[in-house]
Amino acid sequence: MHDFQFHQPATLAEALALRETYGDDARLLSGGTALVLQMKQRFSQPGHIVSLRRLPGLAAITATEEGGVQIGALCTQRQAEISPLLRERAALAAQAYQQVATPRIRSMATVGGGLAHGDPNQDPPPALMALDATVVLTSAGGERIVPVADLFRDYFETDVRPGEIITGLVIPPAPAGAGTAYLKFLPRTADDYATVSVAAVIIPDAAGRCREARIALGSVALTPIRVTVVEDLLRGRPLTADNIRAAAAIVPDLVDPLDDHRGSAEYKREMAAVFTRRAVMQAAAAALPAGELA
Repeated sequence: MHDFQFHQPATLAEALALRETYGDDARLLSGGTALVLQMKQRFSQPGHIVSLRRLPGLAAITATEEGGVQIGALCTQRQAEISPLLRERAALAAQAYQQVATPRIRSMATVGGGLAHGDPNQDPPPALMALDATVVLTSAGGERIVPVADLFRDYFETDVRPGEIITGLVIPPAPAGAGTAYLKFLPRTADDYATVSVAAVIIPDAAGRCREARIALGSVALTPIRVTVVEDLLRGRPLTADNIRAAAAIVPDLVDPLDDHRGSAEYKREMAAVFTRRAVMQAAAAALPAGELA
């Protein structure tokens, strides 16, 4: 690494002031699992590192008044994975965090740092998008709330503006009767990024039709994506295997994956359809009273 100046602010106000002072020459450090690697590989060469580790009040997972969950940005992904509150109120998020790399990485990587990193191959973003989660961005001017679905702007680029720090993640209460699923296709090792990942939330009505669907994919474009066209095809129709298969069949036309060592773009398109179908079927089966599809 090249030389840099290391700052350890004790308050959020100090951290925001340092970011304002040093601008683009400063990078924020929370867990460091991504930033340190980038610096070693010379992809990032900041002159100033602002550590957020000593900031108070940002490492707790708490219940919201509405019945959802608020996760402090400095919570480790391991905390999110094992949190009884998150498992009770947003099990899909806990399941996704459990899939991240290894326990060693999850014990260092933070919830806020992962989101700020903007990697389209991460596990949590699709699940958080399907759960309609929002991110709390704090600046000297106050707070700004951004849906996770709108946070990712381009390849490794997010909507975190200059002078802002991600301070929290809010997951609303799960709709009554919802079934969820997170599936990750791993042709290599269990701790690798997915070739394709899919998160699904399915809410049926009393007649077994799809009242609401939320489906998000990772590793299939420059950012994680919601496939709203598929959601629209499912909405109002009976949750049958045939209907789900027909809706998932259009996924290859909605994604734009990159060729890499985890698979060709063509292969990823095919797997995106397969795993969308499987995730929706799993979520629908979990939500239907009989526990199975027609």
